[in-house]
Amino acid sequence: MNGISSSDLMVAGLASLALASLSAPLVLRLLVRLKSQQTVSVYVPEHAAKQGTPTMGGILILIAVIGALALARPEGWLAPVAVLLGFGLVGFLDDYVVPRWMPGKRGLGWMPKLGLEIGAVLGALAVGSPAGITSLEVGIAVFFVLFFCNAYNFADGLDGLAGSLGVIMALSLLTIGLLVGLAPATLIALVALAAAFVPFLMLNAPPARVFMGDIGALPIGALLGWAVVGLLGVGAPAFRPELLGPLFIWSGVMVLELVPVPLQILSVKLRKGKRLFPRTPIHHAFQHAGWPETRVTALFVLTQLVLALLAVGLALQYAGLALPLAQLASKAGT
Repeated sequence: MNGISSSDLMVAGLASLALASLSAPLVLRLLVRLKSQQTVSVYVPEHAAKQGTPTMGGILILIAVIGALALARPEGWLAPVAVLLGFGLVGFLDDYVVPRWMPGKRGLGWMPKLGLEIGAVLGALAVGSPAGITSLEVGIAVFFVLFFCNAYNFADGLDGLAGSLGVIMALSLLTIGLLVGLAPATLIALVALAAAFVPFLMLNAPPARVFMGDIGALPIGALLGWAVVGLLGVGAPAFRPELLGPLFIWSGVMVLELVPVPLQILSVKLRKGKRLFPRTPIHHAFQHAGWPETRVTALFVLTQLVLALLAVGLALQYAGLALPLAQLASKAGT
């Protein structure tokens, strides 16, 4: 099983669950003491009641996943740790440092943030990429990691949304990775990530007692992007372009969350304030239409679940397991 056993995955998941559960109350108290509070945008008046809710709760997820990786120490485990730490640092600057050093600013500007994100990817590649990786492969890795880190960050806008999406995305990538092959360290990171979401969701379920913040959303999205790069075989001898289709389907909700944002900005700037969408990220457009927050969350989570199941089904076909499973099911029914 890709150089890793089912017991290894189970131990990593349980370790992550325990670390997240134990650290959750401690992290919540720390955030209250640090006065790390959510600043609600004036463009989302429906969320005015959330003003002042502690943010940066994603720290407990980072603690759990990094802890599980450090305990398991599979081959190449420092690479996903570098992804989490690098993007976690960017998130910390955005969530905590900049708003306190520069009163009136909600966080990093988009250009310095993007530059730091690129630096974080390159740092992780320096730790975990093969010696012969080409410039093109580096560019592909940077694109996918940046796409998912920012798309997932945009999805962190409703109570329970990012965490619920993350569980489905991590488990489905884990399943595909077990089917077609993925680095043991990435498999461990994915199972640890899925387990760490459980205690976080207990605090983030509506009404949320804590929000994930960029310190959680950016590294989590980056880790998912890192797994996608690994599944495609970027930098490895066996490049798998056949998985682009399944992974694109799997990415559907992330595409919907990210793509409208730059389109909206361009429209506002080039068309004298005219918008393409009522609001972005797109989940806020549903709220603008009068949908309750829980209904929007349910729609997005169910959509991600369906897309993930389709992607896993296509990966089964790619791995050559669809026909044997169908034959087995047919025999079982006779």
